[in-house]
Amino acid sequence: MNAKPATPLLDTIETPQELRQLESDKLRQFADELREETISAVGQTGGHLGSGLGVVELTVAVHYVFDTPTDRLIWDVGHQAYPHKIITGRRDRMRTLRQGGGLSGFTKRSESEYDPFGAAHSSTSISAGLGFAIANKLAGDPGKAIAVIGDGAMSAGMAYEAMNNAEQAGNRLVVILNDNDMSIAPPVGGLSGYLARLVSSAKFLGLRELAKKFARRLPSPLHRAARLTDEYARGMAMGGTLFEELGFYYIGPIDGHDLDQLIPVLENVRDAAEGPCLVHVVTQKGKGYAPAEASDDKYHGVQKFDVITGEQKKSAGGPPAYQNVFGETLAKLADEDSKICAITAAMPSGTGVDKFAKAHPDRAFDVGIAEQHAVTFAAGLAAQGMRPFAAIYSTFLQRAFDQVVHDVAIQNLPVRFAIDRAGLVGADGATHAGSFDITYLSTLPNFVVMAAADEAELVHMTYTAACHDSGPIAFRYPRGAGTGVALPEKPERLEIGKGRIVKQGSKIALLSLGTRLAESLKAAEQLEARGLSTTVADLRFAKPLDSELIRQLMSTHEVVVTVEEGSIGGLGAHVLTLASDEGLTDAGLKIRTLRLPDIFQDHDAPDKQYDDAGLNAPAIVDCVLKALRHNSAGVEEARA
Repeated sequence: MNAKPATPLLDTIETPQELRQLESDKLRQFADELREETISAVGQTGGHLGSGLGVVELTVAVHYVFDTPTDRLIWDVGHQAYPHKIITGRRDRMRTLRQGGGLSGFTKRSESEYDPFGAAHSSTSISAGLGFAIANKLAGDPGKAIAVIGDGAMSAGMAYEAMNNAEQAGNRLVVILNDNDMSIAPPVGGLSGYLARLVSSAKFLGLRELAKKFARRLPSPLHRAARLTDEYARGMAMGGTLFEELGFYYIGPIDGHDLDQLIPVLENVRDAAEGPCLVHVVTQKGKGYAPAEASDDKYHGVQKFDVITGEQKKSAGGPPAYQNVFGETLAKLADEDSKICAITAAMPSGTGVDKFAKAHPDRAFDVGIAEQHAVTFAAGLAAQGMRPFAAIYSTFLQRAFDQVVHDVAIQNLPVRFAIDRAGLVGADGATHAGSFDITYLSTLPNFVVMAAADEAELVHMTYTAACHDSGPIAFRYPRGAGTGVALPEKPERLEIGKGRIVKQGSKIALLSLGTRLAESLKAAEQLEARGLSTTVADLRFAKPLDSELIRQLMSTHEVVVTVEEGSIGGLGAHVLTLASDEGLTDAGLKIRTLRLPDIFQDHDAPDKQYDDAGLNAPAIVDCVLKALRHNSAGVEEARA
């Protein structure tokens, strides 16, 4: 009789508490099953894959050694947390990942007690971890905070600001540097693993503490020499001198896929009186899945894919993506203008700057995850006569708002902001939505703010920005493919602050900003079918407003509706202010504003998100009809 197949370990463990009951010699099998489950789940949903595969063993080791959720595990960014979600009670929902109503693609406090801090932007984990650690210290609680941060996230100044203040947390704070790309330390191997276990051991730390007490009794010069001897001896053997200078006890580098190294080192760190500690682990993105290991981007972000072959399910061919239109347009403009340069903050392909970099490598700058630096760097370039384009996602530009104000706007420097991922972005949800840039940029003196209705308009706006030397200028455009309009052979320089009439009517005026123009035109057709003659204007500019066009439309139409893919305080607010200041509503004009709702919208398909936001054609029509019903002169026509 054939033996009954053994039950997979993953099927028997739903929580870290159950994981901690396993014998350590079972952890390798468990990690292998966890990796297979991660691949299977992401194959059905798409999402971030390579980074999660790289931390499978680290995830297992941290949950096995530390008392989560009492000990707080904080993942920087969070896109590597899929294995963490599987072993913290969410395995049965993994096939809902990034789908409407399903699991978030990042850590989320409302989702699980094992997600103590929500994340999706980079380099926040050490600051948050320090907050948890100090709170425990003040309350007299023993819990630790473990911040897992990648080498890419260490390019942001915020990580070092946190580390510079971390010493007061003592041994309640553990930072794990997940090094999967950079080479910032000697090669990983048996010797470095042995050294890591040695210097993190209680015996070594006890001797070190005894030596430190003895050294304190020495005259000051000898005391300093003894301290430096200890730090630099370990620095020469293992690296980490920078982290030591910031107050951390450095351990590593160790192989992040070798559980026999990870477990004892983390146990030593857990039990150490010394702290805070930084454990440097070296991992491989896409580890354990051949197609990911062989890919240039290690399958960082994927569509749904065939688990056997690794082939991603490609969408049917269609219009070019907005970021590619921008990148290719800027590269062509730079052929004729040697002052044009491009800056990105770790998103060259996402912003299209990779296209520019191929043509003009000496004028393309990827500054890493450092948006604050990117903006002020661009300001310096502009002050010296260059024409810099800072290509940054809307959601990430928020991180540099002070630099936009202080270093660009106040000095009226002609920095060009190419704002990608404007509006709602689908599966990445609220953390990546470009909801606020119209509002936060349009409040600033000296700024010009444009929004492209389609990819042809994006070409014109890129050229307009290149020609604009009199102050800062921004243009926004969404994620994904364009509308399919033909791209112009020659770009047009737009007149600053001037919109255009796309469809002429007489009773209803729809003032659109950005890519809701297509829905506004659909709404106009439906209103015309009801006998309501409708004008559609593409304002192009949120600032300065086309005051002349808006006055003309308000004086000749009964209802005016603004439509924008941004938060309250944007275009609609500025149009209402204009109407109020000039008394344009005194004659009974009805003005309505359609914008994103005053909430953080959860992830879903973009079209569904806009439906929920009330920014589709039916919602525009409904808004017009409700306005007419409040106007006795329009009631009968609305009924008809």
